[in-house]
Amino acid sequence: MGLTEERIDPARFLEDVEMRVGEVVDVTDFPAARKDVYKLTVDFGDEQLQSAAGLTDVYDHEDLLGAQVIAVVNLGTVTIAGFESECLVTGVDGADGVVHLTTERDVEPGTRVY
Repeated sequence: MGLTEERIDPARFLEDVEMRVGEVVDVTDFPAARKDVYKLTVDFGDEQLQSAAGLTDVYDHEDLLGAQVIAVVNLGTVTIAGFESECLVTGVDGADGVVHLTTERDVEPGTRVY
């Protein structure tokens, strides 16, 4: 494994990318999407944002409902099959599919990741 991306200034990263902990409060199927994704509503404490998240290979609705996720909240909105995805729930490739990133212990929704 080699790291392939160019190095960036850490201060610049923290200025430009806003990642926060959110709690999944709603999970619905999204058959209109070309890829197999869920529609998520994620609570960040002072607001809720929607996300189209490719977590269907590993997670059922019950697995995600109430789960804490790490999301990028300042990318802007992307429209997918008429659905406005307002944040990017982060994940990594696992043996069975995408695994969402989470916290070791519960923290308040909206807590900033740094």
